[in-house]
Amino acid sequence: MVAWKNDDELFALMRETLYSSVIGDILDKMNYLHQFLPWRIQPMRENMVVAGRAMTVLEADALETVSEGQNPIMRQSFGLMLEALDDLKKNEVYICTGSSPTYALVGELMCTRMKILGAAGAVVNGFHRDTNGILDLDFPCFSYGRYAQDQGPRGKVIDYRVPIDMEGVKINPGDIVFGDLDGVLVIPKEIEEEVIVRAVEKATGEKMVAEAIKNGMAAKASFDKYGIM
Repeated sequence: MVAWKNDDELFALMRETLYSSVIGDILDKMNYLHQFLPWRIQPMRENMVVAGRAMTVLEADALETVSEGQNPIMRQSFGLMLEALDDLKKNEVYICTGSSPTYALVGELMCTRMKILGAAGAVVNGFHRDTNGILDLDFPCFSYGRYAQDQGPRGKVIDYRVPIDMEGVKINPGDIVFGDLDGVLVIPKEIEEEVIVRAVEKATGEKMVAEAIKNGMAAKASFDKYGIM
């Protein structure tokens, strides 16, 4: 029986037991066919795993200095980025989208603040910078890759803890974000328990199938017996 008492136990279980492909398979079987984020979003280090609840952040391209217009947020440096950072809770993932991929959406100082607050990681639909600094933090960060151009003169956070869309994947605050070397996906909060229980069961079954194949069982025979491939 797969069980957990709180988010600490849940995300520890996911990091230790699950992987993106097995979770994706279960989502497919439940007819949630578009839960993987863009393939370009990759971990900074191959062994990085992120598992936590989405703290959604909406970014937009904008000039650094804006003196006109109706939105006072646009006159703030970085918009609401600093407020979003400080609002992060334990086990949350800073997940950001909305801007063009022409500058970095996360860097070392941001990740330092996230780690101190107990955040689970950062996932951005764009680039990161300060690569060596983030790697030294050993903080899970997923992005398009390295690019030092700063968001300061080019973009602002215009809202956070709101529903966002990342190339067709809707992400609500509190949804589970899981990522590893093979990709990042989103588990809607309303189905998380069933997905995780079934994913753990499938991961256990895949280990049995792997052993059977290593011991000489044919692929078709193993599929006929276990229903897993």
